[in-house]
Amino acid sequence: MLRCINQLETADGGIIRVNEKTVFDASSSEKLTKKQKRDNQLQVGLVFQSFNLFPQYTVLANVTLAVKELAKERPNYKENRRQINEEIENNAKKILERVGLSDKLSSYPCELSGGQQQRVSIARAMALEPKILFFDEPTSALDPELTGEILKVIKKLASENMTMVIVTHEMAFAEAVSTKVIFMDDGVINSCGKPQEVFRLNPTERLKEFLRNYE
Repeated sequence: MLRCINQLETADGGIIRVNEKTVFDASSSEKLTKKQKRDNQLQVGLVFQSFNLFPQYTVLANVTLAVKELAKERPNYKENRRQINEEIENNAKKILERVGLSDKLSSYPCELSGGQQQRVSIARAMALEPKILFFDEPTSALDPELTGEILKVIKKLASENMTMVIVTHEMAFAEAVSTKVIFMDDGVINSCGKPQEVFRLNPTERLKEFLRNYE
């Protein structure tokens, strides 16, 4: 679902709308231009399950790489390259401070714990200033202690009114961090509502079965 919304994969059917804007309509013969597709993708930041950091770059370089590449398309880039890159790096440092990594700017991914690498991945997505952050199983590769570390970062972002869509099989994590839960079964919404309603007050039979297997 995340990959279809972010247009990394093409859906077989249906309509996808982001912020009331149609980004995909299977019934339409009109195709998006490359620029339209990229503009839509830039609205959404994707945090991968397996971090996907560049091992040859420092933490700061990983966070700024994509932003600097996009900056080269600005009309005034050549004349103001130094100033623009400095602004990008300063912004990246602020974001890394928000996720608790201001002391790791010059570190390489191999020098970081799994939780720290995931926080770099979050900072990299945030650096592009998306309207929505997508998380693909952000805690599945982490032990319980590091899961708590990422949970803390996500809660902090939520308190700053960042809109996030988090795919997870960790039910306790979903209940703790969410304002709205959607339980999907075979690609169809089985249950939807506030965490308390979905998990405690009115769980569906399919969700009860899933929770029993999960326990």
